[in-house]
Amino acid sequence: MSTADRIFIENCKDILKNGFWDIDLPVRPRWEDGQSAHTVKKFGVVNRYNLAEEFPILTLRRTYIKSAIDELLWIWQKKSNNINELGSHVWDQWADEDGSIGKAYGYQLGIKHRYAEGMFDQVDRVIYDLKNNPSSRRILTSIYNFADLNEMALYPCAYSMTFNVSGDTLNAILNQRSQDMLAANNWNVCQYSVLVHMMAQVAGLKVGELVHVIADAHIYDRHVPIIEKLIENKTFDAPKLIIDESINDFYAFTKDSFSLSNYEYSNLDVKIPIAV
Repeated sequence: MSTADRIFIENCKDILKNGFWDIDLPVRPRWEDGQSAHTVKKFGVVNRYNLAEEFPILTLRRTYIKSAIDELLWIWQKKSNNINELGSHVWDQWADEDGSIGKAYGYQLGIKHRYAEGMFDQVDRVIYDLKNNPSSRRILTSIYNFADLNEMALYPCAYSMTFNVSGDTLNAILNQRSQDMLAANNWNVCQYSVLVHMMAQVAGLKVGELVHVIADAHIYDRHVPIIEKLIENKTFDAPKLIIDESINDFYAFTKDSFSLSNYEYSNLDVKIPIAV
């Protein structure tokens, strides 16, 4: 069993046993048939993944790592808000007729700000500080821009990354306001684990911990039977993440710069409905 499997199973069992149901409350999300999408949730879930020991990908079911990385690069490299520049279809429900998701995600990371050292967007500022000011306690990004929320197709779920260097090791905290445990939890964990690996490699650092802080960790009502089946699946040891070690430019990484060695997983033969 991988560490990601163990943590996921513990989280889901805790949510199902001890979580709060919002059945009697008005909720924004809807299913495709128009019915309200209710959840059972836990507040303030905090998980820690030691990336130096293991890549935190589920083996309970397959996580499509190439597609996850493609979306990560769409946000952090391309700084895009248009799904026509994205290889997968994970954002299709939120895009307008031109493919835009508004002033969300990559758009926010690409806005340049003036610093004493010059003009930087948020990504380039992180890279600059990791290389030049590694002892700084101000190395972070935030895409929860209140001034632009009304022009976003979806408010950011994973909204902040804080990077912290201890000696020669890079650690990071991913903050999420909301987490769909079935559809998105391990997808996000894998994405931001890869991001920490990328940042560490281009800054000449070793990779350390990813701490994942989730304000509202929830399971949707129609996902409950799928989760109950999933957490009983057979598990395997975690695979090894392989990275092209020749790359020292953040913008030179592609989804093909990464692969998994010995990734075994159980099948989940069910279509996961997505609440919008």
